[in-house]
Amino acid sequence: MKPPIIALIGNPNAGKSSLFNQLTGLRQKTGNFPGVTMDRKSGPWSIDDQTTATVVDLPGVYSIYPKSLDEQVVTDILANPQHPDYPDVAIVVVDASNLHRNLLLFTQVADLGLPTILALNMLDVAKEQDKDVNAVRLAMRLGVPVVRINARTGEGADALRKAVMKQIQEPVLPGKPLFDPADEAPALIASTKAQYGLSNNYLALQYVIQHDGFTFLNEQQRNGLDTLIADHDFREVPFQASETITRYKRIAQIVTEVVTDQRPIGKPTWTQKLDRVLLHPIWGYTIFALILLLIFQAIFAWAAPFMDGIDTGVAWLNGQLKESLPPGPLTDLLTDGILAGIGGILVFIPQIAFLFLLVSLLEESGYMARVMVIMDRIMRKFGLNGRSVVPLISGVACAVPAIMATRSIGTRRDRLITILVTPLMSCSARLPIYTILIALVVPSRRVLGVFNVQGLALMALYLLGLLSALLAAYVLKLILKTKERGYFIMELPTFKLPRWNHVGLTVWESVRAFVWEAGRVILAISIILWVLASYGPGNDMQQAEEAVRREQPTLSSDDLNNRIASERLEASYAGKFGHFIEPAIRPLGYDWKIGIALLSSFAAREVFVGTMSTIYSIGAGGDDEGVTIRERLQQERNPATGGPMYTPALAWSLLIFYVFAMMCMSTLAATQRETKSWKWPTVQLIYMMALAYGAAFLTYQLMA
Repeated sequence: MKPPIIALIGNPNAGKSSLFNQLTGLRQKTGNFPGVTMDRKSGPWSIDDQTTATVVDLPGVYSIYPKSLDEQVVTDILANPQHPDYPDVAIVVVDASNLHRNLLLFTQVADLGLPTILALNMLDVAKEQDKDVNAVRLAMRLGVPVVRINARTGEGADALRKAVMKQIQEPVLPGKPLFDPADEAPALIASTKAQYGLSNNYLALQYVIQHDGFTFLNEQQRNGLDTLIADHDFREVPFQASETITRYKRIAQIVTEVVTDQRPIGKPTWTQKLDRVLLHPIWGYTIFALILLLIFQAIFAWAAPFMDGIDTGVAWLNGQLKESLPPGPLTDLLTDGILAGIGGILVFIPQIAFLFLLVSLLEESGYMARVMVIMDRIMRKFGLNGRSVVPLISGVACAVPAIMATRSIGTRRDRLITILVTPLMSCSARLPIYTILIALVVPSRRVLGVFNVQGLALMALYLLGLLSALLAAYVLKLILKTKERGYFIMELPTFKLPRWNHVGLTVWESVRAFVWEAGRVILAISIILWVLASYGPGNDMQQAEEAVRREQPTLSSDDLNNRIASERLEASYAGKFGHFIEPAIRPLGYDWKIGIALLSSFAAREVFVGTMSTIYSIGAGGDDEGVTIRERLQQERNPATGGPMYTPALAWSLLIFYVFAMMCMSTLAATQRETKSWKWPTVQLIYMMALAYGAAFLTYQLMA
């Protein structure tokens, strides 16, 4: 027997996702809605000993009339009883502190004739605003069960469980609809119901208004509805306006009866007082800049002891394995290949964890929503939709979900531009590259006794990524012409204390995903690289070793071993390939070893560090156990000059290259999936790689 489907529906920031987490715990799974490339969060919920329902968390919407791709999913499901996610019970989560606005969506869902429960959330916020909601009276006025809950703490979950179980066993449908379209267009509604076998008036209206967006209707059915609209001279825009005005008038009457507001007129809440500062056109940006500065300072300062411990531990383990295991190809593969590559990523776990920790705290508290609002003022100057702020900020973590987040953008051009520029935001995969190169050439000292210079350098790279994304968006705006107008509507949540269990879960999931995704790629590439670097065509590697022994017989044992290892690496398949591409990257200051790392990181940027660990481990001669990858890079010499290989000019050239480079196959795949064309991923790849090469070239030539 198919488990009951429980759909969670609600406005953004109403607490729907928090309730979903409370009901499903850690048993959630993510996939796509059937027939739609859109994120689908679902999980089991044990209602009683015999019944386990599937809870589906639908995208947040303000109305069932969609304005973007993610909002379209909601109506597409609620209007189609044959959809696999069509709910047996709909739980509409509303913000009790703003009941007047939240009830619009509820009345629309209820008028579709679904078994509905109203979950009254954020009662604590309403209480802080001196508001009291009479849930019993509200249930009587709406004709559906009303349950008081606190989605953040789980309070009211038992009452909600009982209400859902009762609706499953003995469904109670809403009574008289708040708005009946048959009162305004009786002939059209009757014809639509008869022609399409519908029994609900409001559902018939949705067929009329939204049939072009319904995926379950075929072309013939859509044409039939177009004919009905023409025959009855139906005007969609004025009808929708009339419906909305009528609903809000009736909702206002209900709210007046059930809500007691004792707050003095004009008295601001403490959230409103904070917003006067955080949204100020001067202080808002100043505070945001200081918070960014704190984050990047913390990434270096707080993570340093943990990174040093991991770095030293991996180097020690590598040395121990070489001493205890018998010499041979398998030992070399384990130490110089796998462990060296994986160790190059593990060392950056502390910084990734601190980044996600601090960003999660900003999101949980409600501050990140304020960032989106103040950044909207800047975005519009560059031709981006205000909703583009969300994907761009998300891009600091990972470009793939950030590109998927563009589905909330209503206009096609603004969505496309946001997709094309989002990868310019420095994601967490770039962080290992940034930190290891910054540590090589930027001194670890403080400015004004407070600010770490390395943290300032890291912040500058992130700001460079943001600035380049805005400039690229401006250029694309001039190229991609459209008459569509973008808009940005966002409700600001109240400030709340972070839920540490949610913060911890976010950090754990983010770090685990980073290590797992990067680890699998690095493991495969490390093995391939070790093979390519350990073997060569014919007897080239043997000849290279004999040449060193013959030409430099006076070298000490250690120097001789290091020189032999270096020459053998250069004569290997990897070395040959590196030399093949070296002429193309030499103007940037890169040698053949860096060229190998650049090519391998096309799979994923973070592979660069793992590749360098593998390459330099193989070329180290085997006598420097306990030496970290950072120390190996510092020891690397330029064969042409005899000086350090990683000079400030080279390091900054690499840093600038990776700020702009499109070196992530997953991101290109996400762009193709969202645009449904290989044209735009190709454009994205070409313009970003050209930008990266040109910027890196100028950086090296100016600093060398």
